[in-house]
Amino acid sequence: MEHLSIFDILKIGVGPSSSHTLGPWKAALALCRHIESQQILSEINTIHVELYGSLALTGKGHGTDFAIVMGLCGYNPESVNPKIIEQYKNGLEEITEIQLCGKRAIPFSLERNFSFWKEEMLAYHPNGMKLNIIGQEEKKISAHTYFSVGGGFIEEEGVTPQATASPKSVPYPIDSGEDITQWTQKTSLNPARIIFLNERTWRTKTEIEEQLRRLWNTMLNCTFIGCHTEGILPGGLNLVRRAAKINKKLLLNTPTPPDASRWMDTISQRQFNFNQILQWVTCFALGVNEQNASFGRIVTAPTNGAAGVIPSVLLYARLFTDCIRSEQDIFDFLLIAGQVGILYKNGATISAAMGGCQAEIGVSSSMAAAALTHIQGGSPAQSLMAAEIAMEHHLGLTCDPVQGLVQIPCIERNSLGAIKAITASQLAIESDPKDSKVSLDQIIQTMWKTSLDMHHHYKETAQAGLAITLSQPEC
Repeated sequence: MEHLSIFDILKIGVGPSSSHTLGPWKAALALCRHIESQQILSEINTIHVELYGSLALTGKGHGTDFAIVMGLCGYNPESVNPKIIEQYKNGLEEITEIQLCGKRAIPFSLERNFSFWKEEMLAYHPNGMKLNIIGQEEKKISAHTYFSVGGGFIEEEGVTPQATASPKSVPYPIDSGEDITQWTQKTSLNPARIIFLNERTWRTKTEIEEQLRRLWNTMLNCTFIGCHTEGILPGGLNLVRRAAKINKKLLLNTPTPPDASRWMDTISQRQFNFNQILQWVTCFALGVNEQNASFGRIVTAPTNGAAGVIPSVLLYARLFTDCIRSEQDIFDFLLIAGQVGILYKNGATISAAMGGCQAEIGVSSSMAAAALTHIQGGSPAQSLMAAEIAMEHHLGLTCDPVQGLVQIPCIERNSLGAIKAITASQLAIESDPKDSKVSLDQIIQTMWKTSLDMHHHYKETAQAGLAITLSQPEC
């Protein structure tokens, strides 16, 4: 089985969708690497893009065309300046040429260079795309088929996906929840430490800590910006941002702090009742996903559409409990969350186009529940139990985005996913795992079977459910 790093699951990117924005962006970057390695840049007249299945059906709303243009221009989603994102997004319809690989101008426009094959789906995965390299006199030099398989992961047809490292190089192979239990018993190490030692396969201690710190700071800054930005979300639904209003109400219109750290200090210095704490959890999640819907920088966790759950639960733990006493507790939270995400990636799916929203919000809630339980002092068995409980109550959740946008019902679902994660953790901590009837491994298997049974209309196509209800005029 493929052994992934937690940094394959938790990664910095740009909204609004990991499968429809980040994945296609990375596919276009992969094409640029091919062009440069083959030294054919000077031979290319243009690139023709063909989108299939879910990418064709909801690609406009998810910014798939924008993402591919950004990738073809050589921009990295992790580091590109937000001003450049805004510039391209606003002028996308008017472009007549692009700087291919950031080096050579070629003719290119959305109307001429994109084909949306909404009635056709490639066999391997619903999120398929073909990037055709066109030379002089419209001669096709080569064609490259990519699949965006969820969480920003891509696979190229005919190319074997490469694991981050050889399975033999991982000291404590984890292919199931039961493996976590066995390793903790054999080594007397806690799960976070075991996961950290596996990460040492690929990175030094300093590199791991620096990357974990970057993830946390990106989550925090995204939440801060989202909770202080008012207005209307892009895309045409005219959805009003709500996080800033909730933030203002809870802080009694306190002047905006200069940065995220001061904002956290302002919140932690006040007393809030139970209902207000729930409102904060909602506010955090809404803030992140309103930023995601606005093409903001987020942490894919494990997807963009579910990016608000983990930072919301982590901020809940940081501000309203005493379980985070140091930066190491934040690191441990992210390590546990990432490992649970890997179990779902390898054992089922983290792609809504394959499994509906249970594969996104359900997985993120499960990840957050396990991580919260761990840092609150729960046993390894209780952490696994919390992960199972969270997913159990997301089974069958469909993906039916209105107008193909990651807004309705996606943004609110992050708030619900965060609340469910907290509840699942509380249930697990107050329970004896020996009395549990369902294991995490069983729920992952069940989730995958449910995915296979789910009608494809409910897998990120905007062809059923709420997407249809809100697209039909009232009588």
